[in-house]
Amino acid sequence: MHAAQDTLNLTPPQPPGMVRALGLALLAHALLLVALVINVQWKQTESATVEAELWSSSIQMAAPKAVDEPPPPPVETPRPTPPPPPVAKVQPPPPAPDVKDADIALERAKKKREAEKLEQAQQDKADKAEKAKRDKIDKDKALKAQKAEEAADKKADEDKRLKDKKAAQDKQDALDKKAQATQDAKNAAKAAAEKASAQADAKDLAAQRADNLKRMAGMAGATGGANATGSALQSSAPSSGYGGRVSAKVKPNIVSTDTFDGNPAAEVEVRSASNGTILSHKLVKSSGNKAWDDAVLKAIDKTETMPRDTDGRVPSPMILTFRPKD
Repeated sequence: MHAAQDTLNLTPPQPPGMVRALGLALLAHALLLVALVINVQWKQTESATVEAELWSSSIQMAAPKAVDEPPPPPVETPRPTPPPPPVAKVQPPPPAPDVKDADIALERAKKKREAEKLEQAQQDKADKAEKAKRDKIDKDKALKAQKAEEAADKKADEDKRLKDKKAAQDKQDALDKKAQATQDAKNAAKAAAEKASAQADAKDLAAQRADNLKRMAGMAGATGGANATGSALQSSAPSSGYGGRVSAKVKPNIVSTDTFDGNPAAEVEVRSASNGTILSHKLVKSSGNKAWDDAVLKAIDKTETMPRDTDGRVPSPMILTFRPKD
């Protein structure tokens, strides 16, 4: 107990104001801490974010805004005390760049951007015009090719139409020729049929006429048998010498200076009245020589009458045959 008391008595006395100096040091540190906190919060709340769209090849960073340095905390003048322990110094922020230079940089960047936009717009316009020109050329080429193709198709269609028309015309001509040949054959067959029909009609007419004469003769009291073929009331066959008498009367009237090959015969039907006057005559069979036929007919016209037979009658009708050499 006494030893501890002696030790205290030997310790040098404490300098006066130690507690106050310690309090002031703590207060200064607290004020510094508060200033730092306020400075950090002020930068976070009031600092404005600057956005700039740069069109330059190099990136430039904007300078920070100027920050007002906070006023130093009031410091009480200490009483003469021992010097306080060293306090850490606060590094002041760098000076803020000049706002005018930043505006100039932004203005330059804006003008450069606008110039680049204008240049890009002009380039786009030129590209658009070039594209429109190429499109027009391509369109003209396509239109020209289309017109050429249409002209070729039209020519091909026209050629085909002409070819088809010619083929149809040739076919029609062939049909017309065939039809004409068929018509000619029909006409020839028709003419032959008409001729045959005329001949048949003539034959039927002659037969009908003969039948009529026979019927008329029968109705007038003809004396022929059932199979008689004459048309007179009674049989009137000329006598054996009657032909010579007719020939002797007609032949002197035949006048012909022509010479004849062979001895052609001309047969003439003569119809006479009961007194022998010749009523009509016609050539039944030609001799083949018109001159001889005409000479015989003229001779009969000159004769005018036929001689009577031995019974005093004149046969009618009679078929007389005349030959130039008889």
